[in-house]
Amino acid sequence: MCGNERRDAILRELRAKKTPVPGNKLASEFHVSRQVIVQDIAILRAAHMDIVSTNRGYMLRGGTGGGASRVFKMCNTDEQTEDELNTIVYYGGVVENDFVNHKVYGRVQVDLNIRTSRDVMEFIRGIKSGKSTPLKNITSDYHYHTVSADSEETLDLIEQALNEKNYLIRKNND
Repeated sequence: MCGNERRDAILRELRAKKTPVPGNKLASEFHVSRQVIVQDIAILRAAHMDIVSTNRGYMLRGGTGGGASRVFKMCNTDEQTEDELNTIVYYGGVVENDFVNHKVYGRVQVDLNIRTSRDVMEFIRGIKSGKSTPLKNITSDYHYHTVSADSEETLDLIEQALNEKNYLIRKNND
């Protein structure tokens, strides 16, 4: 199998999985070294494939292929954060990340991968522990989420629900 065929096969595998795929599993499956897989992932990223490295392996941002994603500009209080996140996952969305556009630092982003109400609960527990505060606090509650879902229709439902709760801000109001 040549490099291009292997990289296509790696992409197919990542698209088919909802959980991270360990690099050593890919290396074993394709009969190459782990270093070759690292290089393949670098080549795929250079080709604008949004592959995330986690401590459990590689995954495509947004989970399985064929889905959709959208960036939502949000504004809410700390007290509303739990409801904001639960609204997104209730309608079938995945909160891929949180980012802000800071006037000095530029874009500051953190990966979240919040898929379930349990994920929301764990995130809120971490925030309430007092060890840190939400990223949005450095920009007066304004922040963005990249949300992925199985379809544009699902994203439309999420957008409508967030809008009804007055969490959405029109993007051209930067």
